[in-house]
This record gives sequence, structure tokens and C-alpha cells, in this order.
Amino acid sequence: MQGIWFDWRAAAVVNSDGVIIDVEEWSGPYKVNDVMQRLELLKAGAMTTEARSLLIQFPDSILLPSGSSDLPEANYPIPDDDAQTIADEAALKLAEDGVALAAGDPDRRLEHLIGAAEELRSAWVTGEGRMVEWVGLFIPQARFERDRSKLATQIISSANIAQLAETLNAELPPVGPEDSEWHSLHSWALYVSNMEKQLNQIENSIRTITRIHLPSLTALLGPLLSARLCVSAHGRMRLARLPAGTIQVLGAEKAFFHHLKTGAPPPKHGHLFMHPWISRSPRWVRGKISRMLASKAAIAARCDAFGGEAWSPAQVEKVEDKVNEIRTRHPKPKQIQR
Repeated sequence: MQGIWFDWRAAAVVNSDGVIIDVEEWSGPYKVNDVMQRLELLKAGAMTTEARSLLIQFPDSILLPSGSSDLPEANYPIPDDDAQTIADEAALKLAEDGVALAAGDPDRRLEHLIGAAEELRSAWVTGEGRMVEWVGLFIPQARFERDRSKLATQIISSANIAQLAETLNAELPPVGPEDSEWHSLHSWALYVSNMEKQLNQIENSIRTITRIHLPSLTALLGPLLSARLCVSAHGRMRLARLPAGTIQVLGAEKAFFHHLKTGAPPPKHGHLFMHPWISRSPRWVRGKISRMLASKAAIAARCDAFGGEAWSPAQVEKVEDKVNEIRTRHPKPKQIQR
């Protein structure tokens, strides 16, 4: 048995005993850009011109790229020092280009933005909850159900607890915070307000990228939900290749594996539950709507990934009509037969 060994510069036919039968070498030019093209060929798993030429002459040979574990020991034609120096420069340039390409990849950028938004939202919700409880300790009559989002701004604009109580239309209890504690509360409110501003800024960045990267899916589901699906699928191209059933449960992986392990009922939806068409529908039709919506999301993702025309508002309205049709057909939960 004989094989064809090849690297970026040369190719050789070698038998199982390590005897070189024939050799072809690249004549150049030995320039960084030309070597980069050859290294990219090897990275893509393609053959060089020299290897292809030897394969024509020795069609029964198997391909043994440089570094293959099946290579026998032989005196392969290795590059001289000058050629190896150029190859090292070309490899370094390819690595730099790869980093630059990754920096411009919307999938990678969305991954970081979604991760940052989730971490910041978790911290913001926790911080806001502590702020509300802290204020409620001194002003128990205050009600924040409707104005909770404004509380941080109200604290920041107040000079002391008495002024805050007046702003909230509540009576001040006999015991209030010391000046140092009020300053701590004031600083905490500023911290919560800044986190909210940062979160809004990050989500605006997500909206901007997603409207360009996933226009059809954004038209259907909105930018934030579309970005979350894209990140969960590990990229737009992989999302476009997923079946609708998988898209339906993206974000519900723990529940799905619990279903596989224990036989518990499978999840009906994952991230898609964030869409008001599902979250604001009666529970007995959520599974039907999420199944239909996942199928439409799969089509929209494929339009985005493979250069299709972006969805129009009329197409989205047709999907909404299907949602209303499902709700109308199932006004009550199905009675379980016993």
C-alpha cells in the first residue's frame, strides 16, 4: 500500500516501508500571501496542486496529509529555513485575520451581548428589590406596584428621607435613617439607576445587530427574542438548519433532559414563551401556538441565513391570524376522558 504525503510546499508518494517513490515541489513564488492561500487550502481539507498531480499518476494511493498518524517514517522533502520563515509569517497573518474575522462575526457579538444583558439584568433585579425593601422599611405606607421603576430616580432627586416620603405621598415614620445610612441608600439607588441605563444600552445594541443579522426573524419575533434564539442555537447558520421542534424547545434544555431521564411531560416551549402570543394566551393553547410559531421561525431563520427576502409586515400578520384562529378554535381546555 502506498500513500501521498503533502504539506503546503511539496508532495511525495511513499510506500509502507517509508520509501519515497516520487516527489513534486512547489516552485514558488515564496511570498506571504501565496503561502497563506496554500495554508488555507490545507485548513479546508483540500489538496495542493502537487498532491493532485501525484494522485493522477498514482490513483490507487491514499492521501496522507502532513501530521497524519498513518504516515510511515521517511525522508520527506521539508522546507529550508527561508521557506519555513515565510510559512511562519503566513501562519501568523492567518491567525490575525481569523481574530479580526471573529470580531466582525455578529453571532459572536450577540453571544457576548446576550450574556452581558443576562448578568446585568440579574444584578439589576436583585439590586432594585433590595432598594424597594430598604425604602419600605422607613416608609411602609409607600406603594411601588405601579411606580417601582421610578423609585430609584425619586430617591436620587430627594435630599433626605422626608423629601422622599413627600414625593411618595406617604407619612414619615418616627424613626428615620441616619445621615450616613441615607447616603448609602442614595448611593444604592444611583447604582441601580446606572445598571438600568447600562442594560438599556446593551439591549439597544442587541436590537441594532439583530435587525441587520436576522431581519425576517426579528420581524416575526422581535429583536431580543430572535437574538436569544440565535445564541442558544450557537449561530444563525445552525439555527437555520435546526428543525422546528428543536427551535420550539430552545431554552428549555433542562426540562427536556428531565423529560428524557424521568419520563416527565416534555416542555411545550422554551425562549418562545417570552413572546406575548404565547405568554398571554390561555395555557391550554400555548403548546399549539408555540409549535406553529416555531415552524414559522424556522422558515424566517432560513430566509435570513440563505439570502432570502426579508419578511414583510403582511407575512407577520398572517402568522398572527393563525394565532387568533388557534385561540378561537380552543376557547376552553380539552376535557380529559376517564
